[in-house]
Amino acid sequence: MSVQAVREHLGKYGYADRITEFSESTATVELAAAVVGVIPARIAKTLSFRVNEKVILVVAAGDAKIDNRKYKDKFGAKAKMLTAQEAIDLVGHPVGGVCPFAVKEGVEVYLDESLKRFETVFPAAGSAGSAVRLSCDELFESSQAAEWVDVCKIPEVL
Repeated sequence: MSVQAVREHLGKYGYADRITEFSESTATVELAAAVVGVIPARIAKTLSFRVNEKVILVVAAGDAKIDNRKYKDKFGAKAKMLTAQEAIDLVGHPVGGVCPFAVKEGVEVYLDESLKRFETVFPAAGSAGSAVRLSCDELFESSQAAEWVDVCKIPEVL
């Protein structure tokens, strides 16, 4: 019941009513953008990594990609994403619904600067058919993020 756990978590901040559950899949940035009705960059994707013995989540704009050099400089290790099973076991959410809310104890959350381009963003809410609308400040607060980081690159617009 990942969405229920997220609903309870976001309820502590007064944001539970912002969760929308869809009959269509929001498991990828492109699917989520189409269902939510926003540009893909406004989908706040949550990427899960193992850094030595700990698990971290990096929440980034939908059009951003991890910059391996920046990531290694920040976290002191190569970017190694979790497998689908590890995401469930170590984070508590299935791939497609991984989000920075109601995660397992010890998981550290970081928000990438790529999100700050937008007034509101839409992270998943614990399932591959959910999203929640939050400002960047609300996302920082409710995700209990450790800090803002700059570990991604965004495509240049020509």
